[in-house]
Amino acid sequence: MDVRPAGIHHVTAIASDPQANADFYLNALGMRMVKRTVNFDSPETYHFYYGDRAGNPGTIMTFFPWPDAPKGRIGAGQATTTTFSVPEGSLGWWAQHLAALDVPTSRPTERAQEDVLTLRDPDGLLIELAAGPDHHDTEPWDGGAVPPQHAIRGIRSVTLTEQDVDGTVEMLHGQLGFRLESEDQGRLRFRTNAATEGVGTIVDVLARPASERGLVAAGTVHHVAYRAPDGRAQESWRQSLAQEGVGVTEIRDRSYFTSIYFREPGGVLLEIATDGPGFDYDEPLLELGRSLKLPPWLEPRREQIAASLPELEVR
Repeated sequence: MDVRPAGIHHVTAIASDPQANADFYLNALGMRMVKRTVNFDSPETYHFYYGDRAGNPGTIMTFFPWPDAPKGRIGAGQATTTTFSVPEGSLGWWAQHLAALDVPTSRPTERAQEDVLTLRDPDGLLIELAAGPDHHDTEPWDGGAVPPQHAIRGIRSVTLTEQDVDGTVEMLHGQLGFRLESEDQGRLRFRTNAATEGVGTIVDVLARPASERGLVAAGTVHHVAYRAPDGRAQESWRQSLAQEGVGVTEIRDRSYFTSIYFREPGGVLLEIATDGPGFDYDEPLLELGRSLKLPPWLEPRREQIAASLPELEVR
């Protein structure tokens, strides 16, 4: 196909307590809340977007926080790990910062050639911080709890865990245009064919034939979104996937981007999202995330929707 992914646009996961989720990503990880809205398909639920200063594609982690959501199970057929990129030499600071907040961390022994810190969020979502000389073209948030020199630069990679990797590998390489870079201990590393190796260009496929199937609920990733530069590229991608027999949705309006969705053979839900119009579409850059934003078709229900949502204090 003619369209190739430029990298990760965002990762969306499921949480339970909205306040605990916001406190962790704002204060423990130092990200900026760039949008406070609702799940457009289920508007009685928040949809939080965290990212860098401007909410650039490749920096965005989003959550559907359903209060009292059942606990999920991380396993095969899921994106099991989200890895954030931090500046080289920052992990010592991060280890001290997280220890002061009583957030346990560890260094994975099987990743000896990478400087990685592993932790979990309040719902058990598996997160990594990876320090290295990666190219960063994002804008670290300088108004939060983490000094800019240590701040998260974006999403470096995601890890897909699969019982059978063959179909996943075929889609990544054959239909989506990723290139296989390395293989080590059942970890196949793919990169996009983007011109620069910036944030969000890595996909790791972890072969775990005996792994139990995952259950998508609180503490698990719902989907991974890749970038399309514009609507024309997105439509070309959608047509190409459909022609190759992939079950892909129509284009859906998400206000800050448009989206298509499909599943890779192992079961992970993937999305292609456009870079624009962006998160300053309905509020100024300096005020991102400060108030509840609704798409035009939900505005007539604002009072009802706002009353159904839990109270939230952005600290």
